[in-house]
Amino acid sequence: MANTSDIRNGLCIEYNNDIFQIIEFQHVKPGKGAAFVRTKLRSMTTGRVLDNTFPAGHKINEVRVERRQFQYLYKDDMGYHFMNNETYEQIQLEEQFLPAPGLLKEAMIVDVLFHADKEMPLTLEMPQYVEMEITYTEPGVKGDTATNTLKPATIETGAEVRVPLFINQGDVVKIETATGAYMERVKQ
Repeated sequence: MANTSDIRNGLCIEYNNDIFQIIEFQHVKPGKGAAFVRTKLRSMTTGRVLDNTFPAGHKINEVRVERRQFQYLYKDDMGYHFMNNETYEQIQLEEQFLPAPGLLKEAMIVDVLFHADKEMPLTLEMPQYVEMEITYTEPGVKGDTATNTLKPATIETGAEVRVPLFINQGDVVKIETATGAYMERVKQ
């Protein structure tokens, strides 16, 4: 059992019969009244984000979470299938547990967070950036670069991203997984 002084980013706690991960927090000591901790929590089961305020010294139930590396295998009607490279154990996750399913490429290594006591997968964490090949995009029109305009492009997984006009079919681009935004063209 921990209290509010143990709160840090990434800590997993049990709150309202659910498991939440602390995204950000702020200790506040107003000039008048008692101190409190303002937090932003993300549900590990639904992905919902909520704001909550704990009074200073409030007891919280800390949940032990383990991070394990898995390799993405394939997707079917049952969900997304992953394999642990050490034990060859396979698990499947539903799409709601994945932050950006359109950016998953076969054989990609990802981290799966497990509830250590119940051996239950909670959520998946992808690498910060992925490199994908552009399979289709309209060619850019010469001279149409007066502003920072973007065009739609389809990547090798079938997902659509927005890229600058100079990107062509066959180029490899770096994409941020948290936002799905184009970062840069990869030199080959």
